[in-house]
Amino acid sequence: MNKAGKILFIVLFHIVFFCVWAQMQEDTPPPKQTVIHLLHADITSFDGEINPDMQVLTGNVSFRHDSSFMYCDTAYLYENTNSLEAFGSVRMEQGDTLFLYGNHLFYDGNTQLARLRENVRMENKNVTLFTDSLNYDRSINVGYYFEGGLIVDEENELSSFYGQYSPDTKQAIFNDSVRLNNPNFILYSDTLHYNTDSKIATILGPSVIEADSGTIYSSRGWYNTEAGVSLLLDRSQVVSGDKLLTGDSILYDRNNGYSKVFGHMFLQDTVQKSILTGHYGFYNEVTEYAFATDSACFMEYSQGDTLYLHADTVQLATIDSTCREIKAYYGVRYYRTDLQGVCDSMQYNTRDSILYMYTEPVVWNEQHQLYGDTILVYMNDSTNYAHVIQFAFAIQFLDSSYYNQLKGNDLKAYFGQKAVRQIDVSGNVESIYYSIDKGEMIGLNHSKSPYLTIWLKDNRMEKIKLWSDSEGKYLPIPDLTPEQKMLKDFYWFDYLRPKDKDDIYQVVKRKTGDAPKRSNKFVPS
Repeated sequence: MNKAGKILFIVLFHIVFFCVWAQMQEDTPPPKQTVIHLLHADITSFDGEINPDMQVLTGNVSFRHDSSFMYCDTAYLYENTNSLEAFGSVRMEQGDTLFLYGNHLFYDGNTQLARLRENVRMENKNVTLFTDSLNYDRSINVGYYFEGGLIVDEENELSSFYGQYSPDTKQAIFNDSVRLNNPNFILYSDTLHYNTDSKIATILGPSVIEADSGTIYSSRGWYNTEAGVSLLLDRSQVVSGDKLLTGDSILYDRNNGYSKVFGHMFLQDTVQKSILTGHYGFYNEVTEYAFATDSACFMEYSQGDTLYLHADTVQLATIDSTCREIKAYYGVRYYRTDLQGVCDSMQYNTRDSILYMYTEPVVWNEQHQLYGDTILVYMNDSTNYAHVIQFAFAIQFLDSSYYNQLKGNDLKAYFGQKAVRQIDVSGNVESIYYSIDKGEMIGLNHSKSPYLTIWLKDNRMEKIKLWSDSEGKYLPIPDLTPEQKMLKDFYWFDYLRPKDKDDIYQVVKRKTGDAPKRSNKFVPS
């Protein structure tokens, strides 16, 4: 703040202060005006030429006004105005707990306002205030400075351009260039309240808290400087290393290193390139464990195309410095432009970029659908494929009546250019593929074999390989019955498929009839 700004601030402050003070006087009876008593002076004289009302007092001067005592080397006493000026080693005592020191004092006995200047010190038990300009109002027992000051207690040092302290309430108010120094952190603020008894700092303006563990940005909240616990409001931020945590409200425990987030949690890892969101969440900056629930969403963008994953609860755990493990429970739905999926629970490892899908998993890629007992999706750029383990079923949509189909004990679908390029099936393999001539469907190829591999190009079968005791038959389209068009346990789950990144939040239940009863061992039709 420049000099002109500080002058304006002082003027405005005094206007506001005295307006508030005047309102307080209207609400409470005015203090009884009592006379200042001279207790002692080594030498007393009058200087009529300067002021006939002024007594000049020198040497071991002391006064009493009600319960307050004042001491100095030299003083001027004005009996008509019931005021005094004191110079040299000024000391003012209020009871046995409040002591004020300075080089110069002007005291008005009628308003009970003391103005201390130069090397001012105000002591109240374990609290000391340092400044060069302090006004102390005895009627409300409040001292305030307006040209810079410092308040110190056992825990903290607080400095600001304007400050106010009440010995009764132990409440201090700071404005403009506020700095709180604590052995564990430094707090910078625009407006701060601090209670020297409870050690709680109340944040009321843009503030930054810097510590070895990280940095906090907040404009409203409170911080218990002794217990290391804070409640941060209004979308405050906690930055710890490469992690950024934001929420409507954050309960932060500095000593234990964890945060609880209430409302619109946002946790970003700039190194792992992931984001975790939810309406409630938790993060431990020491162990780097986090979870989110209530509309939880995990976003991973390290592969270029962002993966959006939603579940009732999502957990993140750090395995080492370069790897994280993500677990999602209940109603998992995820979307990436080239891949979509649903299941009940899921696990994802950033080291190998593998999605482990459990309990009724389904995966889609363009016109292809995969489902089975368990699905592993390898999302690394160099090895991009899906592995369906037990009761594996792959379907390619042709139109509303015809689907190419594959099933077996184990299936791997390989992707290239974000489309299925090859499918390997093993164990009791059965397939249905339609022959197309000049854009017209002419027949159905039904085969059975222990092993099968197909290659696709532009979503059409380029070639197929069956081996070891394979058998098959060809049926013309006009001869097909509805039962022959579908393999046993065929289900088209397109109604479950997430349509975009926002559709992952939709609750879509599997139809009752679309839940086949089967054992872990594949049973062919």
